[in-house]
Amino acid sequence: MFRRNACFASILKERRLINKRLLDVHRKNKITMFDNDFIALLPEMFLINATILLLIYGVVYSTVHKVFEPLVRNVAWLGFSSILITLILLRGSPLTTANLCYNNLIIDNFTYFFKVGLLLSTACIILMSLQYFQQEALTAFESIVLMLMSTCSMLLMISAYDLIAMYLAIELQSLSFYVIAASKRNSEFSTEAGLKYFILGAFSSGILLFGCSMIYGFTGVTNLEELAKIFTAPYVLRPLSDSVMLNSADASWSGVFMGILFIAVGFLFKITAVPFHMWAPDVYEGSPTYVTAFFSIAPKIAIFANMLRVFIYSFYDPTWQQLFVFCSIASMVLGAFAALSQNKVKRLLAYSSIGHVGYLLIGFSCGTIEGIQSLLIGLFIYVLMTINIFAIVLALRKNRFKYISDLGALAKTNPILAITISITMFSYAGIPPLAGFCSKFYLFFAALGCGAYLLAFIGILTSVISCFYYIRFVKIMYFDTPKTWILYKPMDREKSILLGITLLGITFFFLNPSPLFLVTHQMALSLCI
Repeated sequence: MFRRNACFASILKERRLINKRLLDVHRKNKITMFDNDFIALLPEMFLINATILLLIYGVVYSTVHKVFEPLVRNVAWLGFSSILITLILLRGSPLTTANLCYNNLIIDNFTYFFKVGLLLSTACIILMSLQYFQQEALTAFESIVLMLMSTCSMLLMISAYDLIAMYLAIELQSLSFYVIAASKRNSEFSTEAGLKYFILGAFSSGILLFGCSMIYGFTGVTNLEELAKIFTAPYVLRPLSDSVMLNSADASWSGVFMGILFIAVGFLFKITAVPFHMWAPDVYEGSPTYVTAFFSIAPKIAIFANMLRVFIYSFYDPTWQQLFVFCSIASMVLGAFAALSQNKVKRLLAYSSIGHVGYLLIGFSCGTIEGIQSLLIGLFIYVLMTINIFAIVLALRKNRFKYISDLGALAKTNPILAITISITMFSYAGIPPLAGFCSKFYLFFAALGCGAYLLAFIGILTSVISCFYYIRFVKIMYFDTPKTWILYKPMDREKSILLGITLLGITFFFLNPSPLFLVTHQMALSLCI
């Protein structure tokens, strides 16, 4: 009896030791996991903390000194420096591929290059808006903070690996955008733009969330990796052994289909694709010019990253392909024809943006690695051209530049700026050998490669039509005589540097496209494999 009790006590002791060791290992794993998450998310955490500190600094400074001009200049340069430090932290991160925060976020080559592109775009927009911030000192300080906050949310959106994490990041971005759109409080147009964007944006966010909830209700998971496993094995949702099970599975498949449809509608609204574009022209025209530039570039980078992750990696199916083919065709056609009758520069650029979203959706609709690569090349070149044209619009803003006709005889008063605008417009139109031609060339060839001949044909047709309103800029600058001559003042150094760099990229891209080819191919492989 004594020996049995001693044996039982020794077994209990050994079990306690094993449990203690297992607990220690678990704690170490948790600490290691936390360390990895902290290291991988250090750029985002730094930018969030820098944004909060800038907000506190702005509030304290404006309360004590009651002077806004030095404050706005300081906050703008500090925000620009924060973006650059975030880029350095992102570049120096030792982790290149990892799943973070219990598989809610992911980092890989795909997310890395998208984040670099987003941060560089935001830095360029802040840089070219410095003069505007100083002129509109009363409202610009909060706008810079909101731009940085929305950039933080877009960084998290690019890394999102779960439907809930994706939705939360999109909502944080949208809330910042609603306020920025209405940031010019003394303008009725800006207030109207903010209100329209808020109402329609809230509607699209509700549709997106409803789609996510339907996916969760019918599959039981929200993680994109788990959803990819379900969609690569359709029998999980549609077992064939029992008729009752079959009916139930068909109902589940219909529910999943509706959920994905709602998610697609939410995404298409965010990138201003037809038929969900109705808010874009009014919001782009009514918002301050730097906000229009931000809306044209940053959200499209983040949303396209999300769309590729969700629809190519998780939900890929020929059914969704048909939806995006329709939206691509509709966006190209409406963007080309609606811009023909526009006289205001910002409205024309809004319809031009809608048309370019249609071209980018060509690559998305292909569903192949070549299609994804052509989309990424087209997105990079679109961002380059948009930064260039909005830097010009902001530079001419001092002279009340609102209508296309205000550019009359610019070739005589400022020939260098007229040449810059001409090259950019030729690139938008897709005239060789400029960068815009290269992007459309790769997109159309990707469509031909996957058998989407209708997409390529309509893309070429709408490109020819769009040449009319792009080349109209050149005609007005070189051949029209204005009723009143406007002498445009020289632009500031920051815009001059940006224009020089972007014009160099647009003009001489065809000489050495290999680096961009390698980066985009690496991103496409990282997404698909």
